[in-house]
Amino acid sequence: LMNGNAFIAAAPWFDEGFAEYFASIQVDNKEARVGKIPDQTYLILQQMGWMKIPDLFRVKHYSQAYNESGERRTVFYAESAMVVHYLYDNMLISKLGVYFDLVNNKGVSTEDAIQQTFGMTAAQFDSKIRSYVAGGAFKYYPIPTPANIVKDGYSSNPVSASDAAALMAEIHLHSPDYQDKAIAEFEAILKADPNSAAAARGLGYAYMRKREFNRAQEYFTQALKLNSQDPRVHYYAAMLKSREKGFSRSNSPEIIKDLEAAIALDPNFADCYSMLAFAYAGNGQPDKGLEAIKKAVALSPRNEHYYYNYAQMLIANHKYDDAIGILQALQKRGNPQMAMAINQSLESAERLKSYGDRIVLSEPGNKSDASESPDSDDSDDTDRPAPDSTRRTSVTVTLKPGQKTPTQAEVHGTLVSVDCSKAPKAVLTVTSEGKTLKFHTDDPKNLLVTGGKFSCSLANRKVVLNYLDVGEPEGIAMILQLVH
Repeated sequence: LMNGNAFIAAAPWFDEGFAEYFASIQVDNKEARVGKIPDQTYLILQQMGWMKIPDLFRVKHYSQAYNESGERRTVFYAESAMVVHYLYDNMLISKLGVYFDLVNNKGVSTEDAIQQTFGMTAAQFDSKIRSYVAGGAFKYYPIPTPANIVKDGYSSNPVSASDAAALMAEIHLHSPDYQDKAIAEFEAILKADPNSAAAARGLGYAYMRKREFNRAQEYFTQALKLNSQDPRVHYYAAMLKSREKGFSRSNSPEIIKDLEAAIALDPNFADCYSMLAFAYAGNGQPDKGLEAIKKAVALSPRNEHYYYNYAQMLIANHKYDDAIGILQALQKRGNPQMAMAINQSLESAERLKSYGDRIVLSEPGNKSDASESPDSDDSDDTDRPAPDSTRRTSVTVTLKPGQKTPTQAEVHGTLVSVDCSKAPKAVLTVTSEGKTLKFHTDDPKNLLVTGGKFSCSLANRKVVLNYLDVGEPEGIAMILQLVH
């Protein structure tokens, strides 16, 4: 509910406390009682102790207290529930927007943000919460149950034994310690019920994660035959194609077909839109990719991975300022699992932005040459990293009589070799979709490289190459992305 509707980046204590608050709803044919505190929550805090409020508020999704089993995690959930109850009971929920803005956007410390938001020190706030819990009094809200809610508000269908077992196996599949158990469970289900589409889908996904792509394809094909109306099977089929061959121009149309089939069955499938963005970009339609990722963000506005992908689509559409703004906001959130990718993308976006005014078009006879740039030197050190964005190296393109103005283009493929025999010039040979293409640069200093360093010994590397198409067999290499 929060991920689909809230645009602010909250924190685990609020997300989990909010969930705990509403998890205790009691409904009968007369009323729904919202906000009751289970006795167990009191017992946990009495027996296991407390976290200090600033420590509770500083827990992140990647923190040990949130991810590891044990008493500390149990206390985290119980105390988060009590804090949210306290905020609701004292009409303070509306102030949280101020708190999260101070912490997430303005870099204010947790303690200072508590003081500015609630008008009390962190220690005083901690004392208020403990007194609230010790008092044992809380508010809850009885809401009349709508007439005929059971008859008209819900529908139900029987679940077969094999589907119920497949659901349990899928839960195990997404739990790191139980993945092998899940595979055994799926196999047992299919042995007892060969028509279980859910089990076939689950096995396909399990083998895809193990990179056994042929076996994964076998089970996805089986699942589609059993139930062609399952959007997740179409999504997994697209994922399999992307992992096997990437988002190449030849592969992307099939990926797009699978994803559009999934979206037709489930228009709110956010992951489909996120992958569809890259498929469109790989198909030479970055504008459609940008529209697709916008839909993913709208469906799940707090998903950091979607925002990162949004930034990639903005870069693909040369909207560098917008991309830089998003990446800088992600950088502030401090997710260590994404930090490297965010930093690399931010660096790339800033370099690409600076590249726009570093292309010099020269008419025939103009003696201007990139080698005369004050930044150039006579060094033969081609194993150095690409220049950073503060350098003003440029690419000079001398137009021949009647030659068209260069346009930017992009190719996905394999960098076969780099020929530096005529240094400082270099020629990059790339194979893509069965074609061998050559791209040259007057000096590797003018080549922006992401994902690694330029070297004359680079070979057999997956790459994305942005180049200037000057209407000749050899394009001018501009940006080289080394794909890992």
